[in-house]
Amino acid sequence: MAHLNEHYLKLKAGYLFPEIARRVRQFGEENLELGDSLIRCGIGDVTEPLPPAVIEAMHRAVDELASRETFRGYGPEQGYEFLRHAIAENDYRKRGINIALDEIFVSDGSKCDCGNILDIFSHQNRIAVVDPVYPVYVDTNVMAGHSGPADASGAYQGLVYLPCTKDNGFVPETPKERVDLVYLCFPNNPTGSVATKDQLQRWVNYALSAGAILLFDAAYEAYITDPEIPHSIYEVPGALDCAIEFRSFSKNGGFTGVRCGFTVLPKTLMALTSSGEKKTLHPFWNRRFSTKFNGVGYPVQRGAEAIYS
Repeated sequence: MAHLNEHYLKLKAGYLFPEIARRVRQFGEENLELGDSLIRCGIGDVTEPLPPAVIEAMHRAVDELASRETFRGYGPEQGYEFLRHAIAENDYRKRGINIALDEIFVSDGSKCDCGNILDIFSHQNRIAVVDPVYPVYVDTNVMAGHSGPADASGAYQGLVYLPCTKDNGFVPETPKERVDLVYLCFPNNPTGSVATKDQLQRWVNYALSAGAILLFDAAYEAYITDPEIPHSIYEVPGALDCAIEFRSFSKNGGFTGVRCGFTVLPKTLMALTSSGEKKTLHPFWNRRFSTKFNGVGYPVQRGAEAIYS
């Protein structure tokens, strides 16, 4: 008989957001007069339709697929150049950040990338997560065998939790113990806090000195209105040598049901082998991407490109 990945047995109950949805349905069935008035503070889904520019671009792309002259089959796994160019120009080069097109990997959403990135890292790494935390960071590490069992409080042994409290302005301090991978999310969900450039610089300095890598989730950057707050970790000097950035089109384009995001992994980012040899991470993420993913659909990528129009 086949054997189970027993790390899944360590997971506490179901994944958070489906569990919330289940309880909401149950509450509505048991309280018919109150169900419609329930205020939902779970998953951050959108409430408005896709922007007209996106709809028009996707319609044109679908029409292209209906013609022999313009039909497209498999596309590049890392994303079409037209979208990666739009990302590089608008999200990075306009902010003075030099990101090459082949350092951008278009995917079906940042949630998947936050978990999939673990494929290229060793089980020897010690993981740190902000607390409170997006469940994906913790659950995917538990599934991958990077933790022990959960204690009575729900915290998993082996993971380092970085408290975000009123006392520290909901921006965690750098850990006093050694960690190798650190999940950061700013603007943060669920606290709503943002990190200043000085605060992010402290994290970059820590990562560079400790040989750690920052896994920076910038899914909510579109909500930033203060011109002094960085939209990207790469606005901070040194971050290209110690950070991977995850981005989403769910917030600025309403793509929760369309599914598209991207990861930036600079070619300057290095990690160690078990023998102590330094290796560039970029070709390994590229290999993982090409092997396990066939790319985002052409109409979706045209829609994502139109967000920048």
